[in-house]
Amino acid sequence: MSSVAPALRDTIASAKRRDVLFVALGVAALLFATCTFVALFIDMVGDGWQRLNGDFFSQFASRRAERAGILAAWVGSFAVMIVTALFAVPLGVAAGIYLEEYAPRNKLTALIEININNLAGVPSIIYGLLALGLFVYTFGLGQSVRTAGLTLALLILPVVIVATREAIRSIPQMIREAAYGLGATKWQTVKDHVVPYSLPGILTGIIIGLSRAIGETAPIITIGALTFIAFLPPAPVTVIPPYINFDWLKAPFTVMPIQIFNWTSRPD
Repeated sequence: MSSVAPALRDTIASAKRRDVLFVALGVAALLFATCTFVALFIDMVGDGWQRLNGDFFSQFASRRAERAGILAAWVGSFAVMIVTALFAVPLGVAAGIYLEEYAPRNKLTALIEININNLAGVPSIIYGLLALGLFVYTFGLGQSVRTAGLTLALLILPVVIVATREAIRSIPQMIREAAYGLGATKWQTVKDHVVPYSLPGILTGIIIGLSRAIGETAPIITIGALTFIAFLPPAPVTVIPPYINFDWLKAPFTVMPIQIFNWTSRPD
């Protein structure tokens, strides 16, 4: 008995040393990645700080580098992301809630879940080709802001659905049972308990999806975004009744990734 206790202590001490070593390696890896990012960010800011002025954000693109700005690009990105968020976020969150809380567990649901997970990994250029054939040619929406927004909405929809389901799945079942025990209906349980508790995870998925969408170039180029543009879409609000203008949805556009791609291909 006395010989077993030292062996057990040695085993525990060895396991603790391995735990400490693993933690140290993890912290070192995290610090290395963080320092690399900070160094690159500081270098980028140091090189470009002098160009970040009011004219840079309020002027159109120009063939002369000292006069070039990103006005059309950031306005186009903002308009496209509004359309993307309006379509992808409500639909994706609603689909995730339905699949996790209401959908029956059968072969059809399993098939839908497999396809959603597979769509989350499809290359973005495929969505661009799909949008070109569906939105541009079949529905006749043209090469416009609404076409770009719908294309990116399709791109991030699986990401939002998967993130919503994972966030809802992390809520303990006892919360639902407690709500049912107090007489709450299924919808009241989901609306007042499940969704509020899972909201941080859902918002994380939405932010990740929108971040991916705002940086995409391939599907936007495929549907015909302009590389050089010197005008803005019509204003969404006017002084003439009914005071709301939807012509900006039909306007040509460019976005920040295309502007960056155009500039990197022309270093002069």
